[in-house]
Amino acid sequence: MTSPLSTLTQSALTWQKVERERYKYAWGGLAEGSPIILVHGLFGALSNWNTTLQALGHRYSIFVPLLPIYEYSPVEPSLAGLTHYLWDFYQGEGLPPAVWIGNSLGGHLALLIARRYPQAVRALVLTGSSGLFEDSMGSTFPRRSSRAYVAEKVAYTFYDPRQATPELVDEVYTLVNDNYKALRILKIARDAQRDFVGTWLKEITVPTCLIWGANDSITPAAVAYGFLHLLPKSELYFIDECGHAPMMEQPEIFHAYLQDFLKKHGL
Repeated sequence: MTSPLSTLTQSALTWQKVERERYKYAWGGLAEGSPIILVHGLFGALSNWNTTLQALGHRYSIFVPLLPIYEYSPVEPSLAGLTHYLWDFYQGEGLPPAVWIGNSLGGHLALLIARRYPQAVRALVLTGSSGLFEDSMGSTFPRRSSRAYVAEKVAYTFYDPRQATPELVDEVYTLVNDNYKALRILKIARDAQRDFVGTWLKEITVPTCLIWGANDSITPAAVAYGFLHLLPKSELYFIDECGHAPMMEQPEIFHAYLQDFLKKHGL
């Protein structure tokens, strides 16, 4: 397994934010590199992928579409609305077929892109993806949540509860106690829970890498095995002492598996 340490010690890369009429994204890395598209989850943010930029950006062109989950937006708060938003981004930037990497809801959306727009996808990497089963955080918050309750739910995302920093808890607390934002989150979370992908995963024939936290409580190990069984060209790697967001909690191991997968398939 190749270590990403040498990459991480090179000069730090930064994100550049781009705003178009119908979508926003952040970009970083090697301008002439092959594209990798990172899709965050329901409570995700650009910062979730900071270590991925450092690990891969010296070789690849890294894009993070900024999903309009919380903001005032004409984009429908649904899987269909977000999938169309991702397609608008992909087409608008004129990208060649890319590697799509999705965490949680982001993995679900990457699968929908691969099914509806296969010409956009060279390979998939899923981590903690919804679509088969998810003990969803977004659909269980009460209308008004105490900070202690939010802290408990955020900590549930990680193996090590110390990953649920006060800053992260404050960010989620603000989201779920804003009526407009909470309603959008709730609609998307419920849509994701209703959308079962198992009936059509056999249609996804691109190489697919499943990198899973062995201690993921939101999409447990059985979900990873379900994806492995149903996706024709998939391979599965577990990371010990890791929860629902491996790229944040165990970034070195996550990126070592990821780099080996990309190398193996000539990506």
